[in-house]
Amino acid sequence: MRTSLKLVTLVVAVSVTSAYAADWPWIYGPRRDNISDQKGLLRTWPEAGPRVLWTARVGAGFGGPAVSDGKVYLFDRDEQVGDELRVFDLVTGKELWSFAYDAPGGFMFAGSRTTPTVDGEHVYTVGPLGDLYAINTTTGKPVWHKNIWKDFGGGELPRWAIVQNPLIRGDLLIVAPQTSETGVVAYDKMTGELRWKSAPLSGVPGYVSPSIVRVGGEDHLVVITGAVGRGRAARDGSVNGLDPRSGKVLWTYTNWQCRIPVPLPADAGEGRVLITGGYEAGTAMIKVERKDDGSYGVTELFKNPDFGAHTQPPVLYSDHFFAHYTINSRSDGLVAMSMDGQIKWKTDQEPPFVRGGMILADGLLLMTDGNTKLYLVEPDPSGFKPLASAVVLEEGDNWAPLALVDGTLLIRGQNELKALQVAQ
Repeated sequence: MRTSLKLVTLVVAVSVTSAYAADWPWIYGPRRDNISDQKGLLRTWPEAGPRVLWTARVGAGFGGPAVSDGKVYLFDRDEQVGDELRVFDLVTGKELWSFAYDAPGGFMFAGSRTTPTVDGEHVYTVGPLGDLYAINTTTGKPVWHKNIWKDFGGGELPRWAIVQNPLIRGDLLIVAPQTSETGVVAYDKMTGELRWKSAPLSGVPGYVSPSIVRVGGEDHLVVITGAVGRGRAARDGSVNGLDPRSGKVLWTYTNWQCRIPVPLPADAGEGRVLITGGYEAGTAMIKVERKDDGSYGVTELFKNPDFGAHTQPPVLYSDHFFAHYTINSRSDGLVAMSMDGQIKWKTDQEPPFVRGGMILADGLLLMTDGNTKLYLVEPDPSGFKPLASAVVLEEGDNWAPLALVDGTLLIRGQNELKALQVAQ
């Protein structure tokens, strides 16, 4: 194995803790819900779009940026060589350092898959071959390394390789290998020691990272596996709720099947969980409640084949969900759905939206169309209300999650990482 470290610049700074209070330390932001506390969004743009603060050249990929303490962390990949964590200055775009390791190999849709997870003095990455690294955020040197696929009996890689965005809960780092030996595992985030591993879960490996939802005042870890087969013949996939302290499976729901699940479930409050997918899976809303005997029961509130999401999770605003529901077999564009499962409107191809990222901030949606355009949209249940749009990227297939910090929107395309000023 080759391990290389390029320390281009070491930046030493003294800052007030609150200066970076609105960090975007992992995928989908502080609460993993694509909702930002940013205020003062610009409600009109010049024809060319928001001001470009800086641009960095990057490789092909679908992993989004994370931001912590004024640094932008991006996972990059060269299939002939391996994976590389790259770190940029948020203000200037200057590359500060990078950490690379050997992991050659090819698979469908080349490039990185995941967003780094930054927690204190460590940044964590998971590569498409299963390599989990903890890296010191000051020195850029590796602290510990595991392989979440090989270490638990993983055989042939899934079709799109390994896609796991590490979840931090207390002193644990949690990922879902979904192998024949275990569904979910938790490590000591400081040392890499295995703290627990769950039983295997029904279904085939999916691409959904673990997430937390609240059920009766307690945290439940939700993990979704893939189905075997297609359409009505799909079977064996499962939505599972686990105790994040032990990995014990608390409940399972199997009446929604998706052969390639990707989006995180959405916490809809009051024990409700919205599950979405592409590939004709649509959506399901379930409610999880604790029974008198201490066990948990799952009630299906509704299913709707006309609302879903291929890669990005829906955003919840004012009791409505907004998602890009364009998949291989249908092109519904941006779709709005009420909390009870009623479709309010969809854009279809006017304009088209595919698998782009979106962030809710200051009562507005910042979103890409999945190709080259950025939109500013008012999330109104009565209809599609775009306020501004502009071409901001050179190439299409812009499916990476976005990040928003200090008025700066970070967008990862197939060959560039751009920082745009979207707030005053």
